[in-house]
Formats: sequence, C-alpha cells, structure tokens
Amino acid sequence: MLRFRSLGSGSSGNATVVEAGDGSQIRRLLVDCGFGIRQLATRLGAAGLGIDQIDAIFITHEHADHVGCAKALALRHRIPVWMSDGTHAALGCPDLDGLLQVAYDMVPIDLGTLCALPFTVPHDAREPLQLRCTDGASHLGLLTDLGHASSHVLQQLQGCHALLLEANHDPGMLEASSYPAFLKRRIGGEHGHLANHAAASILTAVQHAGLNRVVAAHLSAQNNQPWLAQQALAQALDWPAQGVDVASAVAGTEWIDVTLSR
Repeated sequence: MLRFRSLGSGSSGNATVVEAGDGSQIRRLLVDCGFGIRQLATRLGAAGLGIDQIDAIFITHEHADHVGCAKALALRHRIPVWMSDGTHAALGCPDLDGLLQVAYDMVPIDLGTLCALPFTVPHDAREPLQLRCTDGASHLGLLTDLGHASSHVLQQLQGCHALLLEANHDPGMLEASSYPAFLKRRIGGEHGHLANHAAASILTAVQHAGLNRVVAAHLSAQNNQPWLAQQALAQALDWPAQGVDVASAVAGTEWIDVTLSR
C-alpha cells in the first residue's frame, strides 16, 4: 500500500507525506516541511497524523518554503533528516545532533516498507533533489521545483503510477504580472519553475497505461489559476480536466492512493 497527501503546496510553504505499509508495518516520510511547527502539526492532524508518526524527513533543497521548521522539528522529536551535502551547506551546515543523513543522486533511501530514490533536478539551489517513492509495487514521482525536465528527470519518472508535478505559472500571466523583470526571468528560466505547458510536456514524455493519478502542485497564487493547470495537464494526458487534482496552498490534497490501474 502506497499513498500520499500534500499538506500544502505553494510559495508560502510545501510539505507532502508519503506512506507505505504491508499490514504489519507502516512507514511515513515527510517530504519538505515548509511551515512552522504549530502549523505543520495542524496540517498533519487534518491528515489524521501526529508528528510522532513521521519516521523521517526529506528536504529537497534549501529554499525557505521547503525547509521551514525542519531543524526544530527534527531536534524536538528526534526524527532523522535526509538532504544533500549541498543543501546542508547552503543552510549553513546546521548541527542536527547526529540526525543528519546525507542523500545522494540515485542512491536509494530504504525505510523498510517505503523506499525513496533521490534524483538531481535543474533548479536554482545548491544541490536540489526530488524523489521517486515505492512500496515495491506502486511508484510515485514527486517533482515540485525545477526549471526544465532534463533527460535524467524524465528517466526517473518513467513507469510511475502517480505524479505530484509542479505547474507553477502561466507564461502570459507571469509576463503581465507586477513582478520585477529579474524575477520574471528567474521564474521562467532554465533553473526556475515549470510553466503549465512545460509540465504538460513532461506528462507527454512519461505517460503510460499505468499512470492513473496526477496532482498539479506549487501553483503560483499570482501567476496561475487551478483550471489553467488542470486544462494543460489533462490535455497532455487526454483526460477530462477534473481528472487532474490540484494541491492548494491552504489545504493541500486529500489522501491519494497510488494504484496500479486507473
């Protein structure tokens, strides 16, 4: 059994829980924790979980909306934290009191019933990693921050049964926004964030008969609309627009089961 739930996704904070179990054992990985501890606890509570039920934390990169309370959470609750050397260095090499676990590109993280495979992505961070998670049967791809899909990224998403995929902005809305020119260039650049059409292109490249759940994530509150993201991603999949879920900044998503067939 493999399932996941976004606790919130956007520039104000990002966190996703991935859970896998075999009936006798359940393991839960918190991917990013870009909120304060109190707010994270509230969001976990809405998912039916407590902080003490999180077995490990994975930080994708050092940006504040992904790191959030990671250090305080880990130290207070003695939770191991996985991140790349580059991310740790970019954060100023915080002392995690023996809880730091260094993550590497293409080196699996074995949590028992849940295995997570980090892979590098093109994003404006020191050494960003995203994840492919599996319970041994079902596969979930998590891809929330990148400027474009490298061949390495596309390779790691092949065969996934569910995807949480960044659809950050609509290029027209971004260009017409009040953002300064340098920020527009950063967001729309090769190491920035995925536009709706770029996310759709990824889906076209990795679509297969077993891909049955897609969640649009990290939508810009100023430069996108949920229906635009849904429309772009659904068109790439030849699905109805309502077949694509959207993770909101406030509520994330409900629990989503990763199954082998639609």
